[in-house]
Amino acid sequence: MDGLVIVLVVVVAAAVGALVAGLVLRKRRQKPPQPPSPKDPFADDDHHAVYGDPRALKAGDLVELRGVSYSVRGSLRCDEGGWTWSEHLLETAAEERVWLSVEEDPDLVMVAWTEVDTELTPGAKELTVDGLAYRSDEKGAATFRTEATTGLKDGSVRYHDYKAGGGKRLSFESYGDAPWEASTGERLSTYDVKIFPAATA
Repeated sequence: MDGLVIVLVVVVAAAVGALVAGLVLRKRRQKPPQPPSPKDPFADDDHHAVYGDPRALKAGDLVELRGVSYSVRGSLRCDEGGWTWSEHLLETAAEERVWLSVEEDPDLVMVAWTEVDTELTPGAKELTVDGLAYRSDEKGAATFRTEATTGLKDGSVRYHDYKAGGGKRLSFESYGDAPWEASTGERLSTYDVKIFPAATA
């Protein structure tokens, strides 16, 4: 009888020991709590939550620019050596079109572009359009892929951008081997843009 009691005690002790060892090992395997990820103090996440995030724009969305409503017809996704940005073709119900460029540099930069008819070509340090002087800012070349309706096929584009005061812009673009096309632009703030995403199934 005493031998049976001793055996039972040993078995119970072994089981408890195994349980404790398992709990200790499990605790060791658990990752320690991680500190919260660093957050940009100037990020405008609350505003984007209410008015939509321009970085997520896509064909089918509705966009309001300073009170004028547009539909997103299509988009260009541009890449210049890993530096990416998007250009969206917007159109009103009256078939008025503008392009909206969206990039992070590192802050969010949005510009509404309208094509202009001019014989000017890029290259000079300063160009004047409609009485406004623009100074050369940056130039380069990128590849792009298209989404939905843009009037373009996947390919490459050269660009030369100019700036003037008050957020005014002038840009020349050449898609593939096509001649230069000119557009004037105006920088927008996040408060100028409201986005209404297309309904998803």
